[in-house]
Amino acid sequence: MQEHGTEIGTAFGTTPGTGLDSALRTALGIGIGWRPEIADAVEALPGIDWVEVVAENVCVGHLPDSLRRLRARGVTVVPHGVSLGLGGADRPDAGRLAELAAKAEALGAPLVTEHIAFVRAGGALTATPPLEAGHLLPVPRTWDALDVLCENVRIAQDALPVPLALENIAALISWPGEELTEGQFLAELVERTGVRLLIDVANLHTNHVNRGECPSKALAELPVEAIAYVHVAGGLERDGVWHDTHAHPVPEPVLDILSDLASRISPPGVLLERDDHFPPTEELSSELATIRERLTGAVAGTEAVPARPRTVPAAGGVAVAVGAERPLLIGAGARVSGGPMPQPADARDDAVAEPLGTPGVVPGSADTAALHPERARGRVAVAQAALLSALVAGTPAPEGFDSRRLGVQSRALVGKRADVIAKIAPELPEILGDGYRRAFFAYARTRPMSGGYRRDALAFVENLLVAGRPEDPDARRRLTRWWQDRTDTRPPGRATRLIRAARATLVRK
Repeated sequence: MQEHGTEIGTAFGTTPGTGLDSALRTALGIGIGWRPEIADAVEALPGIDWVEVVAENVCVGHLPDSLRRLRARGVTVVPHGVSLGLGGADRPDAGRLAELAAKAEALGAPLVTEHIAFVRAGGALTATPPLEAGHLLPVPRTWDALDVLCENVRIAQDALPVPLALENIAALISWPGEELTEGQFLAELVERTGVRLLIDVANLHTNHVNRGECPSKALAELPVEAIAYVHVAGGLERDGVWHDTHAHPVPEPVLDILSDLASRISPPGVLLERDDHFPPTEELSSELATIRERLTGAVAGTEAVPARPRTVPAAGGVAVAVGAERPLLIGAGARVSGGPMPQPADARDDAVAEPLGTPGVVPGSADTAALHPERARGRVAVAQAALLSALVAGTPAPEGFDSRRLGVQSRALVGKRADVIAKIAPELPEILGDGYRRAFFAYARTRPMSGGYRRDALAFVENLLVAGRPEDPDARRRLTRWWQDRTDTRPPGRATRLIRAARATLVRK
């Protein structure tokens, strides 16, 4: 791994509960998110040790020349995935995992990263139409969701040629009835799987504003020794909601959280993210300099923080202390009584379930969930499908959710769909002009995404054409040619449209 511009730092040491003797810590340094729009700026920036690239935006056989030049200079490139949906109810798609593995090898990456999120729901587990969010949505912090996530992470780890690190996400909404805090949830995840963490301090700030969660408390509960690297990014507050835009300067509260984290442990790497409204190179350089200053000021004279005990509450009202010594885990298959460790949940899919009330098992705890792994997966599937349907298909809000906040999230999802399609099909806003977003929002209100952004763009244009829009004949001709060039066919007639509408109505019923 050293030939790719990285060096191996100190080992994490034994990770309690994972069965791993040690995990190597890769010293990355200061980096920036590589995007095609700022490729030249990234190459020109001084002191860049590494870059992160969105995995879905690169092809193994056609790496951008800029990334090739950076690698030749010894700059590490880390692929950052956004579409696995490891927090979803379905097991990870083998094809997506194979693609991510191939990109890691092509880039010579020392690790790959993804998110603790779900991005799709419905389908076979719920016998409902599959839906896609087109965005990262929060996983409920429950024992059921943790069981599902851990099994999915193990599947991903087995398929990848390098270590995996997972990122905490920003959220506009909260799940009702959560059983763990974010720090506790992440700590349990690390204990069970040995996965590394990508801590986004901007997302901690987002969750502070939107969900009232204390960033310092979350950091205190984290196994900071498992941090692979850190994200820093900007956003903005609108109508009392913080939007993690990655399109604005990094605000002071986010930098303060970075300083707090760096006072606890020296992070192996810190990366500035910027995805839109790219500023001049000088401004990017200034933000990177500020990040370096914060790290230098926080780390000066600070020694590594040892793993600190933390208390994990169980649903049955039992609190278990978890520290550097061998812990009594609730949720990792351990008995509360300190008895023998049974097999992990994913090794017991066909085992005979112990009845509820078994001595040593706390009713309602993760132990009982682990006895019925497929039941837990089914419950998570139903809950996530109901939420996503409310967000993208206009169904009623599930019980316990804030309807107003769901509306904010729903509009944000549609806005992101419109923005992404404008990027992958720039001809559409050019043809439709000022009416592009209005037309797309009208389309998206009743047509959730189910096949990716490119198919969504085709469906949007098809919807306009069968309705005889836009009214301007020249714009309609240009839109028709655009559609035909990408489908090699003709737009469906009115009869076909009516049949499709009838089918959609039956599915919704």
